[in-house]
Amino acid sequence: MLVVEDERRLAAAVQRGLQAEGFAVDLAHDGADGLHLARTGGYDAVVLDIMLPRMSGYKVCEGLRAEQNWVPVLLLSAKDGEYDQADGLDLGADDYMTKPFSYVVLAARLRALLRRGAVPRPAVLRAGDLSLDPGSRAVRRGDAEIELTAREFSLLEYLMRRAGQVVPKSELLDHVWDGSEIGDLNVVEVYVGYLRRKIDAPFGRNAVQTLRGAGYLLVEDGG
Repeated sequence: MLVVEDERRLAAAVQRGLQAEGFAVDLAHDGADGLHLARTGGYDAVVLDIMLPRMSGYKVCEGLRAEQNWVPVLLLSAKDGEYDQADGLDLGADDYMTKPFSYVVLAARLRALLRRGAVPRPAVLRAGDLSLDPGSRAVRRGDAEIELTAREFSLLEYLMRRAGQVVPKSELLDHVWDGSEIGDLNVVEVYVGYLRRKIDAPFGRNAVQTLRGAGYLLVEDGG
């Protein structure tokens, strides 16, 4: 485990707390050293503060993901705003905890990340020439930018995160609408139609496919 934290007393306390939970822990005290160690140390996970000297935790995480280094990253910060958390997750972090925190919960979250492993979690989602950037909220087919409503964007993002898998209408309703449309599955069909008219029809593609009685599938090659 690598802990990147510039407050040395806190870093040492985190190290002791995680060691008590059975983890082997290395420390770094600024972002540049943390990035170097994360690149070369072969760690199972990284606990990363956001406000760091020389390079922020956001930049460290962004740098790792740009290099397709998928080591699980848990951001640890005193910044508890929802946009701070969203920024970190959009840059490729896997989890976010705010200070003060429980070492027991921190260790449990790290164990959960280890169970998931270092699977690819790119900051920009891609399916063939179709791309979606959750951070900038940009959607493109090749070089063509596509304007989507907030709901259309959320629907496409969920389908792209599950590319190659069949997603039932009920699951889309729960995750994209939070079940707020009185459980009406027809709203999913309507918005899938809107989406197809923007990301598929103008380009002669068929990315979003219907599997009768099962749900929808976004093909991995983008149609």
